[in-house]
Amino acid sequence: MLYPFTFKPILKKIIWGGSGICAFKGITPLQDGIGESWELSHVDDNYSIVANGCLAGKSLDELIHTYGKQLVGGKVMEQFGDRFPLLIKFIDARDNLSIQVHPDDELAEKRHHSFGKTEMWYVIKSAGGAALYSGFSKQIDAAGYVKRVEDNTIMEVMQRYEVKPGDVFFLPAGRVHAIGAGCFIAEIQQTSNITYRIYDYNRKDANGHTRELHTELAKDAIDYTYLDDYRIPYEACKDTPVPLVTCKYFTTRLLDMDTAVSRDLSALDSFVVYICMAGRASILDNKGNTLTIHQGQTVLLPADTLSVTIQPLPGATFMETYIE
Repeated sequence: MLYPFTFKPILKKIIWGGSGICAFKGITPLQDGIGESWELSHVDDNYSIVANGCLAGKSLDELIHTYGKQLVGGKVMEQFGDRFPLLIKFIDARDNLSIQVHPDDELAEKRHHSFGKTEMWYVIKSAGGAALYSGFSKQIDAAGYVKRVEDNTIMEVMQRYEVKPGDVFFLPAGRVHAIGAGCFIAEIQQTSNITYRIYDYNRKDANGHTRELHTELAKDAIDYTYLDDYRIPYEACKDTPVPLVTCKYFTTRLLDMDTAVSRDLSALDSFVVYICMAGRASILDNKGNTLTIHQGQTVLLPADTLSVTIQPLPGATFMETYIE
């Protein structure tokens, strides 16, 4: 019988990484320079490993090939095959990350035989003045984009947002974006590692070399549609699921809880992921399984779970994600 799974985090030491991920997740000894914690991953060579229960030590890949639809849902397997479709991360940026864009499914399949990458960000913490970049601040076209990369003025047309905890951004494939220094975020994305680097602030490595830019590849991947505001507005509400993002790749809701919340999952044909961003709670499913989780942990509920009750200590905050 399948049960709620937790996984061993895959910690990524990166030159721009901060010092907050281990403390946030309760990992000792503390490590500096950890830029990402991959919480749930089916990226090649980065398969998540089960941390709890009788299947501890099994990889997410093994679970999918053994349990299939029971784990991920029949509709999900029809759409995405035997690849788990989401990658869940925490990201802690000490420095500005490069300006990037990701291709959509069609272009990624044509060029890389991969899924594209649509993603979302939820800001957990932010230093004073920390910012995220999402979209262009004015209408430009492909020729204008190339010229601005060549003359180092691309930052003049990037939309910059100073952020605070709770801010949400949806980043469909094709939207230019970057994470700024001082941002600690949770990221939900398609299972894809395809990134086109647009601009890297002319930084040089220890040998005096600048990083490769993918100007031409990105040109055809960018969605040049201009929007007045690229943030996701929502009204916070205690003890009830608040919709954040709904797209064909994932549906995400926010749960900010002081009292128990029950969720009927019987109509879903999908796994459900809970990401704990603050506090502590117990999760009880309809099979009688109970799991206590805390800030910084991510839980995967199998698709055959019919209902779940989350019993929090006051102030627990979760993101709930599944595929409709």
